[in-house]
Amino acid sequence: MTVPLGRRERKKAATRQKIADTALRLFLERGYDAVGIRDVAAEADVAVTTLFSHFASKEALVFEQDEDFEQGLTRAVTGRAPHEPLIPALRRQILAMVRHCSSEGAAPIWRMIDGSPALREYEGSMRLRHAESLGTALAADPGLSQTTTACRTIARFVLDAYSLAREAADPEAAVDETFRMIEAAWAVT
Repeated sequence: MTVPLGRRERKKAATRQKIADTALRLFLERGYDAVGIRDVAAEADVAVTTLFSHFASKEALVFEQDEDFEQGLTRAVTGRAPHEPLIPALRRQILAMVRHCSSEGAAPIWRMIDGSPALREYEGSMRLRHAESLGTALAADPGLSQTTTACRTIARFVLDAYSLAREAADPEAAVDETFRMIEAAWAVT
């Protein structure tokens, strides 16, 4: 059961979303490098300090769902039903992420990311952090008996499956193909 957010939490969430939406709109209209933090803050009608209380960097504005994706990955491990196989749970989560990130409206965002060295670097470090969080969740699961190295390796494979599928002509087929390999690797560890 989820506890409803209080008024203060709702206002903070609304402000965060307004900043993220404004930033993305400006980045897509003018180009990522042409828009500064002050531009985003002014357009969103917030102080620069308010913007930084919600986002640690300019790059984080583009990847505003970063924490949600990371938490979704770890919940695929920690929140699965007793005796539910691990790899299908991870596959479902990756497929949901791929569907979200390969939706029709996402193409201009990915073109912007692919065209910016700073955004590509941020995305790479974000993916590694997600893999570390997932590997930690896997290693901490008492129902799994794999080594920490095996857990970290599979976690990286899972995140690579996301990246490969996002770039594929048929993302869902790429997820299926990659997860057959992941499942085989997991079975032999």
